Amino acid sequence: MKVPSELEQRLVKQLQDGEKTAAREFYSLYADYLAGICSRYIADEDDLKDVFQDAFIRILTHIAEFQYQGEGSLKAWAAKVMVNQSLKFLRTKGKFQQVQLEKDLPDNTEEYEPLLNNITPDEIRDLLSQLPTGYRTVLNLYVFEGKSHQEIAQMLGIKENSSASQLHRAKNMLAKMIKEHKYKTHDYE
Repeated sequence: MKVPSELEQRLVKQLQDGEKTAAREFYSLYADYLAGICSRYIADEDDLKDVFQDAFIRILTHIAEFQYQGEGSLKAWAAKVMVNQSLKFLRTKGKFQQVQLEKDLPDNTEEYEPLLNNITPDEIRDLLSQLPTGYRTVLNLYVFEGKSHQEIAQMLGIKENSSASQLHRAKNMLAKMIKEHKYKTHDYE
């Protein structure tokens, strides 16, 4: 949902002035979007609720530092806070780990090109949540956040080639999961 610039500017001012109704309005406008971002990183429902709440509080307590830079900037800033809070949770809880190579797909696995017709966004989200945390995190940062392997490596405290390897494996594993899901649902297209 695109929020008009005038509404966004007014909302930022009200939030920075501490108006309680503004927090409710911000929540109603952005909660679903931000929860979607959080769910890409955090698979456990209880953890997701905690991280979402922590990020929401962080947004409200740091709104004074936010500088409005045009339409969509509030949404983008809030999304960045949500991603950072999710990554902080994964690091502090020791939930980010690289998947051991012996137990997974080899690097030379044939890359699948799964057809995504007749598979819903909810099914894709469910399959993404089944990826190991390390794979899911790197995939999200690379695909959805547009981070380079160098940036991902710095953010997660891993080597750049580990980021590339995790992404490769995540894509292969996800493609295989999509293929298996389509086979189970008898959609052979």
